Amino acid sequence: MGLYVDIHLPRDGFTLAVKHDFAGDGVTALFGPSGCGKTTLLRVIAGHEYDAQALVAWDGIEWQGASNLAPHLRQVGYVFQDARLFAHLDVAGNLAFAEKRAKAGNIKRQDVIYGLGIAHLLKREVADLSGGERQRVSIARSLISQPRLMLMDEPLAALDHRAKAGILPLIQSLPRRFGVPVIYVTHALDEVAQVADQVVTMEEGSVIAHGPVAEMLERPDMQGLSGRFEAGSILEGVISSHNTSLHLTQVDVGGLPFEMPHLDAPIGTHLRLRVRARDVTLAIKRPEGISTRNILSGKIVRISPEENTAFTEVLVDLGPARVQARVTHAAVLDLKLVEGSDVFALIKSVSFDRRALPGVKRG
Repeated sequence: MGLYVDIHLPRDGFTLAVKHDFAGDGVTALFGPSGCGKTTLLRVIAGHEYDAQALVAWDGIEWQGASNLAPHLRQVGYVFQDARLFAHLDVAGNLAFAEKRAKAGNIKRQDVIYGLGIAHLLKREVADLSGGERQRVSIARSLISQPRLMLMDEPLAALDHRAKAGILPLIQSLPRRFGVPVIYVTHALDEVAQVADQVVTMEEGSVIAHGPVAEMLERPDMQGLSGRFEAGSILEGVISSHNTSLHLTQVDVGGLPFEMPHLDAPIGTHLRLRVRARDVTLAIKRPEGISTRNILSGKIVRISPEENTAFTEVLVDLGPARVQARVTHAAVLDLKLVEGSDVFALIKSVSFDRRALPGVKRG
């Protein structure tokens, strides 16, 4: 059970035509270029597009179809790019406003306040908050309203890298901590890599692909949406040790050791790492006398030449994980690479995408 939509809604420049079953748990990233219909889809789900020819149902209960359930009766939390807090109320007042109008539920106010790290902000005026603090309060206010589903429309687009890094792990943890699934709209691949369990990609008003995040980021057809130089793979691992003298951290990915610059997180922390295809080099013999720290044996499972470029995407199975390498057509020919070939994948320790950290969860 989860969210089911079957929508037809003409708009200037495109028609939103989406028929899809969204997962009833975890975080689903709704990914695609600006103007493809992501925000309009959220508005239909939330009940703000009454003229849509649509069937919207949550756990088998019809929100829109033969009749339209008012937005406040759908119990949907909505977080916008701009926090939309009430400027005449302090932080505590904003939370109290949501709490007074909430239906009965299992989400406790104090759990939200401490889970989002805003206890020290309760007496602050909205005008005195930073952008990151405002979004934390906005998310907290939505949670206190006891939603059955959270919709987030590019909530971090206006924030700097430091503020994003602090909030992304919180968003990823919302379903697990509060039992509320999230649909998260973005066109930033680093955000998808960190928060998403599932990915639904859109283009020109329609869903063109969907699946688990690791599988989706491996797909060659994702490059048209994410950019060729953003292609890559996701690795799930656990911090196994720290070398403080050399400032290195070792991460265990299903038994494979990966070395990277020191991470300020305890042993046992679960991490999600994104490795860009452009940062992976291939060799047909184990190289010696080089500075690359991560040299792993694997087998080629897919070779995907790009049209009208000099490059080919090569997917390598390492056993418990898979990585992509972006190499030239000439390299494929010179090394005689074919699907099924045994190769070594070389990944520089500095190439791990630190924007996809910190961890997914703690052990």
